[in-house]
Amino acid sequence: MPGKIVFVNQATGYLTIDIINRFAEGYDKIALIYGDIRIQDTDIDNRVIRSKVIEKSRKSNLSRLLCWSAASVQTFFLLITKYRGYEIFYFSIPPFAYFSSLVLRRRFSLLMWDVYPDALKSTGITGSNPVSRIWTGINRRLFRRAYRLYTIGEGPAKLMSRYVEREKITVIPLWTGLKDAGPVPVEENPFIADHDLKGRFIVEYSGNIGGTNNIESLIEVAKLTKDDEGILYLLIGRGTKMGIVSGLIKKHNLYNCRILPFQPDNIIKYSLAAAALSVIIVDSFAAEVVVPSKLYNLLAVGSPVMTIAPASSEISSIVNSYGIGRNFTEDDYEGMAHFIRAMKDSPGALEAYRDNALKASADFTAENAGMFYKTYIS
Repeated sequence: MPGKIVFVNQATGYLTIDIINRFAEGYDKIALIYGDIRIQDTDIDNRVIRSKVIEKSRKSNLSRLLCWSAASVQTFFLLITKYRGYEIFYFSIPPFAYFSSLVLRRRFSLLMWDVYPDALKSTGITGSNPVSRIWTGINRRLFRRAYRLYTIGEGPAKLMSRYVEREKITVIPLWTGLKDAGPVPVEENPFIADHDLKGRFIVEYSGNIGGTNNIESLIEVAKLTKDDEGILYLLIGRGTKMGIVSGLIKKHNLYNCRILPFQPDNIIKYSLAAAALSVIIVDSFAAEVVVPSKLYNLLAVGSPVMTIAPASSEISSIVNSYGIGRNFTEDDYEGMAHFIRAMKDSPGALEAYRDNALKASADFTAENAGMFYKTYIS
């Protein structure tokens, strides 16, 4: 398809890169407006023109709002100058960027990882808030005008259908960013050897430890099982709650917990594969609209999962439909502790979850990136 298209994503990672690279195969000119880029196994096609705006903030809500606003303004000026005449493909970060199309009269499309303003409930911005009401009106206007509307699951699609008819929304699942990933036997896993983890039943949380992330739930479960020396809770990540978590571990003498920093990209597939049971925690405010992309990496290495999220959440539905583990509400400490002990003592049941995870991973590969291009040009 001859033509020009520019993608807008303040936080560009492997998902965005995979999509852009598919579009690069068919467009005369292709560009990316970004705040930061994280390159993993696949780099951006060298034909892609790049323009940088301010990076996404991981600090306070105020700093995040200011960075979103600044990036959106910078994006608008790039769209009316350097990328004048380009089709526009917005991702949902920064969440104000697509407001540019209130005044720009050209083809635009949206891919909503998160659905705003719904994803802002945790900050107190609810349906009755003036900001929410104005944003709702903008969504109804722009979603109707959009050339294509995409999201990543039925939960987000349901929220988007508040603003536009459901038939206009295309759901395409995400995929793993790990290339050549798969199960790694304990004896061949360098991460296990380097951190002296052999012989332990590893319950692993790997990701952000901050904000509204309720990592404290897992600490409560660790307290209930600290009499079992075979179970180790491995917390890998970074975030504003690291100090709180360290304090709780020290306060309760949780020798069954260990904290490690984020791992380099060449180690991630080994660190994830080291888990006997992987933990995913979804903020209750965002449970209907968020499916953490780490889930697809865990499926790729064949890891059973224990998710901590509302029963009505999108991730709970995935876990149950594929039979890859169990979901628990954030206050069901006894239930989680019982499940962990049962998995440690029932290798056959754990292996069944592992097999199901590997089978499920076939539905979440990089081939899904091609579905965006295919449906876009159809």
